Amino acid sequence: MENNQVSNTYDEDKKTILAVDDESSIIDLLKFNIEKEGYNFISASDGEEGLQKVINEKPDLVLLDVMLPKMDGLSVCRRIRQEQINVPVIMLSARGEEIDKILGLEIGADDYITKPFSTRELIARIKANLRKSEQDGNTGYNRGNILTVGSLSLDLDKFEVNVRGQVITDLTRREFEVLRFLAQKPGQVVTRESLLEKVWGYEYFGDIRTVDVTVRRIREKIEKNTANPKILVTKRGIGYYIASK
Repeated sequence: MENNQVSNTYDEDKKTILAVDDESSIIDLLKFNIEKEGYNFISASDGEEGLQKVINEKPDLVLLDVMLPKMDGLSVCRRIRQEQINVPVIMLSARGEEIDKILGLEIGADDYITKPFSTRELIARIKANLRKSEQDGNTGYNRGNILTVGSLSLDLDKFEVNVRGQVITDLTRREFEVLRFLAQKPGQVVTRESLLEKVWGYEYFGDIRTVDVTVRRIREKIEKNTANPKILVTKRGIGYYIASK
């Protein structure tokens, strides 16, 4: 495998992927395969550098290792979301414990893949998340496009949610998209598998637990009582729906 077969020229017309990992062998592998797919590639070797590159260079997607020097990947992801930056984030980790996956998703990661990973799977995840992000950013909504179901109102222009007169501004891009997808089908139960396919952008390619974690985070932000949700409701054994009243 000759790395010099891949062009290092930065092209402003191409999507840019930022990889944050302190293992040079992983960076080299990612660089070769990502550039081969036609993307720009930039990298950082620690969490602090990675965060600064997200802010300053505005990549289209971030591959973020969990275990990093100076600032761990979970903290970096949390800071990205605190800055209201909605770039897709795929967490990378050598550990496969479910607690890592859940924690990564709770702080705003869009996806999760465990090392060692196949480059084919990783590229598929990258493409799916970029495609979904592009769809979200180029939907051509008209000004004043408000979607209202019961006590829930979504401003599709401002990326805001209003619940009983209170504006909720701390939803991640993925959380907003889950609400939007369900609100477009008021009272209709949507399966977890369907949500994973339609909102995350790939057909059952990720962990179904991803959906449950995201729903729990949404409820913490929009429900008065998460133990007895009135807006985002569970249909036991099937999936979720937005109550129409």
